[in-house]
Amino acid sequence: MARPLTLLLVRHGQSEWNAAGLMQGQTAHVPLTGLGHEQAATAARELAALRPGAMLSSDLLRAVQTAEHCAAATGLPFTTTPTLREQGYGVLEGRPSRELWDVVDWTDPHWAAEGGESLADLHARVAALLARLRGDPPADLVALVTHGDTIRAAQAVAAGLGPAGMPAVTPHNGTVTRLHLGAAVAR
Repeated sequence: MARPLTLLLVRHGQSEWNAAGLMQGQTAHVPLTGLGHEQAATAARELAALRPGAMLSSDLLRAVQTAEHCAAATGLPFTTTPTLREQGYGVLEGRPSRELWDVVDWTDPHWAAEGGESLADLHARVAALLARLRGDPPADLVALVTHGDTIRAAQAVAAGLGPAGMPAVTPHNGTVTRLHLGAAVAR
């Protein structure tokens, strides 16, 4: 039987592509800006005060750099996993975000760009991870260093909502969002 679990969802600090207004998705090599490192250090101090017992991170550079700040502040090692990556936007990655409002069908959770993944795919990936963590938690309080859409998917899963029910608001860069998982995780 899965027991209750609390997650501390850390959104990576501002990346160079955040600052430039480019769609990042799963582009692996985008580093943090100077401000992004400051945001990551601030999130790391907040995280350290909350005393997580384990930490996982997306394997994308902007998240890994944020997780390094968190590891230094908490004294915890971290493991990377592609399961915590941002939603993949395929051929749209690297394009100015403002150009995509007329290209992306933001209302269809099953829409995906060529080579990318849909919100439904992202939701399923995150639901599977949360179910695994609930079934075999590495600690009662676990930090996950990840991305905005991934956090929104986790919030929907924890609330028992499908991909169409993902919150509209994305947490800001370098913030910590607390998420309690009760007795069951929606799939």
